[in-house]
Formats: sequence, structure tokens, C-alpha cells
Amino acid sequence: MIKGATRPICLNAVVNLTEETVAYMETPQEILQKFIGGRGLNMYYLYKYLKPAIDPLSPDNVLIIGTGLLTGTLAPNSGRYSITCISPESRIIGDANIGGFLGAEMRFAGIDRLIIMGKAASPVYLYLENGHIEIRDASAYWGQTCSNTQKKIKADLGSDVEISCIGPAGENMVKFAAVMSGVKNAAGRCGTGAVMGSKKLKAVVARGNYGLPVADPRGMVDKYIELRDYLQKSKVTQVLGRVGTPLLYDVSNYLGAIRTHNSQQTVFFDTLNAEKVHKYVDKMLSCFGCIIHCRHRNKLGGEGPEYTTEVMLGANIGVADTYQMIDLNNLVNDLGLDVSSTGTYIGWAIELFERGYISQESVGYPLQFGDYQMARRLIEDIAYRRGFGDTLAEGSNLVNKYGQETADFLIAVKGLPQSDPHDVRYIKAFALGIATSSRGADHLRSRPTLEILDLPPDLTKKIYGEPVDPNPTSYTSKGRVVYFSDNIYAVVDCMGICKFACHGFNSPRNLDYNHFGELAKLAVGIEFSKEALEQVGCRVIDLERLINYTVKGIIRKDDTLPARYFDEPMPSARAKGNYIDRRHFEKMLDHYYGLRGWTADGKLSSARVAELEKLKNLPY
Repeated sequence: MIKGATRPICLNAVVNLTEETVAYMETPQEILQKFIGGRGLNMYYLYKYLKPAIDPLSPDNVLIIGTGLLTGTLAPNSGRYSITCISPESRIIGDANIGGFLGAEMRFAGIDRLIIMGKAASPVYLYLENGHIEIRDASAYWGQTCSNTQKKIKADLGSDVEISCIGPAGENMVKFAAVMSGVKNAAGRCGTGAVMGSKKLKAVVARGNYGLPVADPRGMVDKYIELRDYLQKSKVTQVLGRVGTPLLYDVSNYLGAIRTHNSQQTVFFDTLNAEKVHKYVDKMLSCFGCIIHCRHRNKLGGEGPEYTTEVMLGANIGVADTYQMIDLNNLVNDLGLDVSSTGTYIGWAIELFERGYISQESVGYPLQFGDYQMARRLIEDIAYRRGFGDTLAEGSNLVNKYGQETADFLIAVKGLPQSDPHDVRYIKAFALGIATSSRGADHLRSRPTLEILDLPPDLTKKIYGEPVDPNPTSYTSKGRVVYFSDNIYAVVDCMGICKFACHGFNSPRNLDYNHFGELAKLAVGIEFSKEALEQVGCRVIDLERLINYTVKGIIRKDDTLPARYFDEPMPSARAKGNYIDRRHFEKMLDHYYGLRGWTADGKLSSARVAELEKLKNLPY
């Protein structure tokens, strides 16, 4: 874990691909205290380098790859890092969190953050080793799938390098292309892969033997053992380690809350439940430092599927066969596409085809739910921008092509398709969370799944800081639930720890602010109180709101939901009849804005804007 020489706590590299230059700088202590690392520091530097009104696929967009404060340390599940830009899909914040091993290896190579500007004249990759970065020719890898790219790079450089790369989808600037690391790990959301492609950046490759700064090595080892044992006692940890996230399919299908046929239905076949999927699993795998091991190596030559894939490339497009769904999963990963957006856009296109907005003549073949061969062909056509795939590669921008009324059938918020397979009409806090999320329709910013656990009042009060209504279908107190979740998930993203180990994500008893504070002190000697960490979370959320207002004028009218969630009650099972009442939704927004200190129109106060501007203007 600790490999040789020491290095600064937070070293950033500014890479200008146009000028072929690299400059190095440390993050000031004051900024480190206020934004920590990972997502927080990425947002700080995005705002610092931001050029409003840019084309996200132009050289003016900045792409930031940043590790968390605890990435690569002995902290449990500390393999995460963030990739941030202005999204070509939504044209607001593009930010994706990814696991695997590159984040830790970046830190071992002496680099915490890459701030990438400009555009290379021809395909390149960045090579990081022991505090030094080279811009190298990537012509030999351009045109390759994600798996082939990584195999070829390892064959050329050695098996000990770690890699994040784009596939054909990123090279062709599909608006929802992903950045991939390993076989399955994806910075999937927001088209970060398209931004890499626009810069002619094929990959980031790291190899390092620098040690990480450890303020208290003995204490860090003891704390790791304590937290490892603590987390492994969790029933959720044990189940995730056996079957992974597909366990959620069974629960959601039982409720009648599976996004099916573009959310026109809410139940699907049990051929995609956890045990059926598990028959195709060779073994369970993990990311760096993980004690949960939720990833599958499947028998079709890839990794996955996750619960998200089961639904988005299964139920949502009508594919019920387990083998076929896993095959589509492997294909999407290898081409470098975001599974949530891909499944949403295909489901949307099928419904538009059925409603007559899209003709068979314009596609070349019929679009039908349940047609596996059609889905496979369309996924490849999207990645290579062939035929109708070239059209669908534009993502949510197609609302302008097919008519504004077609937005009523697109399950998206702020131009970003919903990432989670769960139909949020049942869980009202979930609905509020995806409506207010800074990325768009995104569950990983606030995912309030504790709502379905029917926790006792004394425990929910302890978690959220005040009493909340435990009924998931109630609108009461849900602003508090989302406010809490937003803040702590922002902090865990800043730390570089997986949300599966985070308090509130799947369990009320996982790592909380106090644990994060202890780990930070042991690892780097920086003290964070619980209150200080909560304020970091608030500051990150506010800065993201300010960036979105700056680039696209995001205000209250944009914090909304797909029309289907307001106008069509859920049709099946225990969730039948649930929908989002517009009047109660507006009250939830009022409550949430009040807790954030935002105006009734969803804007930051002038004092908060001045505070963030002052931080932005601090010297490096």
C-alpha cells in the first residue's frame, strides 16, 4: 500500500493538449479544508476555469479527473475518483464517479488531479509515473474498443499499469459516451467520454511507486481493521458480496416499481432477478480497497450486470432473456456507452416509434420492445454513429427534432436521463432528489433508499437530525431527507470512498461523518468535525448550483420531473395508483430550498455567491 517515497497531499497537473504542456501546482490548504478532494475539488477547479456559453465539445471545455482525499489509502472502499466537465448531453455540470484501480494508481504516481484543457492535434494518451506526466501518441489504440485498448496498452507498457479510456462511442462523440476502466467500471454519466473524444484523448495511464502521506500509520491500520470488521457484519454488505446489486431488482419488482417499457409499465419478468443472473456469474470481484466485492465476472466474457443494467437493457426495452440482457451489458461496456442513457433513449425511441413520431423509413427497421437483435444493432449503430444510431447519439437534444411534446415521454430531468431503474412515483423523497440533483435525473446525488426500511422514529431522528415521516409515499418532511442525503453523499465523493460503505445509502449504520473525520486525521493529519464536513457538503451542492445557473440559468422551473410521473399513476402491484401530485411537489421544493438557504426561485443568496466567488479568486 505504501510504496516508497513520499509526495504532497494534493498535487494537480494542468495539461494543455493544444500547446502540449504540463504545469504542476498544489491545492492551497484553505481550499483543501473547504472542498476536501474528489468531486469537491473538481467542482472548485471547474468553476475556476469555467468559460460560460461554451460548446462542451470544443477545446474550451475543461476536463478534470480528480481523486479523493482518501483514495488509495487504507480507508475501506477507497478506490473512487471523479471525472468532471460541462456535459455535452445536458449542457450543465457533467460529473461521474468511478471505481476500479486507476484512482489509487494516480496517487501512487504522485498526481491527485488532472486539469485537461485544449485539444490534441492527433490521438494521444496521458502517461503518469512518479510525479511526471507525458503526452504520448495513441494512434495505435484509436478505433479500438475499451477492452482491446486496455489489452494493447498493457501489452505495450506492462501489466502493472492502470488505465481509464474511451471506446468507439467516445471517439465518435456520442453525447452519452462513458469513460471506462477495467471491464466494467464506468464514469458513465453526462458524456464525459465524448469530451475525452473531442480532445482526442484516448486514455489516461498510471504507474507509480510513491507513498501516500500517512499522519498516523499505526492508527490507520487499527482503524481499517475496526471498520472492516464493522462493515462486514452488515447484512447488506454480505448480500451485496454474494449477488451484487441485482438484489435490488427483486425488491423493486415486488413493489411494482421497475421501469418497464419506457416507464409505461412497472413490473417485469423474474428472469432478471438476482438468482437467475447469478447463474451466469463466474466470481465476485472488487475495486481497490473494497471489502464488499459487489462486482460480477460473467460467463459471457465481461463484468456485470448491475441492477441498473438489468432494468435499462432489460425491462425498460422489453428484453426478458437473462443471457441476452447480459450480452447487451457487455456490448455497452465495451463500446464505452452510459447504460442508463442508452437504455432510456432506446426505450424512448421505441415509444416514439409506436406513437408515430418516428417512421420505419427513417430508421430502416422497426423499433419494438423485446426485440433483442434490434437493440443490439441499434447500440452498435449509436456507438459508430451509423444510420438512425447517429440520430439517437444526440440524446436528449432530439426533443428539438421530434417536437417539444415528445419530452413528455423522455424519462429525464435537465436533459439527463434518469440513472436509477426505480420508478420514483412511489418514493416521494426519491422524486424530489432526482428533480433537484445537479447532474439531472440522478439517484447517486441523494438516493434515499432508507425510506423503504420502515425505520423506528428514534433512529430516523438520529439520522436526519429531526423527525421525518417514515412513509415513503408521504410528501411530509422529504426535503429534510434529500438535504441530508445530498450533503453526506457529496462528502463521500470528496473523500473517494464508495457509497456502498456510506451511512444512509443502503444502511443506516455504515460510515458516517465521524468516521470520515477520523480517517482524514489518521491519513493526512487534517481535522474535520462533523459540522465542518456537513458544511463541505453544503458548499459543494451550492457551488454546483451556481455553476449550473452560470452556464444554463438553472432555477426552480428546471427542478421538475418527467410529465409521466405527474400525470400517469403507477399501474401495477403494491405501488399501484401512486403518482406525484404537483401541488405537494411544489411544497417539497419549498421545504428543500428553505433548508439550503436558496431563494423561492431556487437561486443562491447574494452573500453565498460572494463567498464562493472569493474562494474562486484565491491564488493557487
